[in-house]
Amino acid sequence: MGNCQAAEAAAVLLQHPGGRVERLCWSTSAAEVMRANPGHYVALVTLRVAEERQDAPGGERRTVRLTRVKLLKPKETLLLGHVYRLITTQEVTKAVQARKEEKQRKAQQQLLESRQSKARGAAEDDDEDEAALDASLDQVGYMA
Repeated sequence: MGNCQAAEAAAVLLQHPGGRVERLCWSTSAAEVMRANPGHYVALVTLRVAEERQDAPGGERRTVRLTRVKLLKPKETLLLGHVYRLITTQEVTKAVQARKEEKQRKAQQQLLESRQSKARGAAEDDDEDEAALDASLDQVGYMA
């Protein structure tokens, strides 16, 4: 690969699925990395620290850390100082399928909720229409 004599921060870290970490001392394109590792995608790994949460049983506070993974397009460049992960095509397919199923589940739930609210609204409208009809019939009855 090459001898990395530069500072530690000035390297591209590439995590392989087996746990091996590869250090690149130069910027390279995602296409080159994918060509060298067939069957894998390159993803940018970012770590976010969310707010502290309190656990109910012990009452202790805990910091929640979220790792976000963003797939790179082949034309994108891996930048020095960033951490990237190789992800297999099977993992990507599973994640895309899970996301698609979640979207469908949410859409079905929203459709069901909108139908229920329309049904409730229609029932309330029927009650209002019936009351208005009764009132108009009462007025007609008084006039006759």
